[in-house]
Amino acid sequence: MQIDPSLQTKQDNYKLLVNLVVPRPIAWITSLNQTGSINLAPFSFFNAIGADPMYVVIGIGRRDTGTPKDTANNIESTGDFVVNLVTEDLLTAMNISAADFPADESELTAAQLQTAPSFRVKTPRLREAHASLECKLFQSQPIGTNKLIIAEIVMFHVADHLLGPRLHINNFAPIGRLGSPSTYCRTTDRFELPRLTYEAWRKTAPRPK
Repeated sequence: MQIDPSLQTKQDNYKLLVNLVVPRPIAWITSLNQTGSINLAPFSFFNAIGADPMYVVIGIGRRDTGTPKDTANNIESTGDFVVNLVTEDLLTAMNISAADFPADESELTAAQLQTAPSFRVKTPRLREAHASLECKLFQSQPIGTNKLIIAEIVMFHVADHLLGPRLHINNFAPIGRLGSPSTYCRTTDRFELPRLTYEAWRKTAPRPK
């Protein structure tokens, strides 16, 4: 079946997109507003897009009312934020923080979370997160009703129990986002597939008849 997005509603296109482009990592973002209050919100239109320099990209939509979300406003105002990675022990707290809290009510308090100081940015990270990325805004670009945030990672925070020799990461299993409205996945079921060289492939490729 072929589905032409130009003939579908925005809601149906969203449903197709988020159910097909999976799994997606979750950026659980802490940001600061102009009065210094901390906002906490998860976003799954998120990924790393380069290693030199180390950039991440986040797509932030608007509220149902059409107004910009606090996270986008805060990042543009302060120029920094922290991506906290979501592991299964934090899934309930992440889900609480996704609710549409009033501006004067803290997601951190509701989710019973604590913060810890960052090193290179003003925005604090989540103390309970096993891994966090301090980020500085590189570019904010409006794309339709979304705000595309590109930022550079300037500091990693990784729990000691995850670090092996030569900075190898062991037993880190963040939650992934699957389909809408509320499907997630674990990343504990894994397998290894070494990358082939061309010469190795030639030795095993079927011969033409």
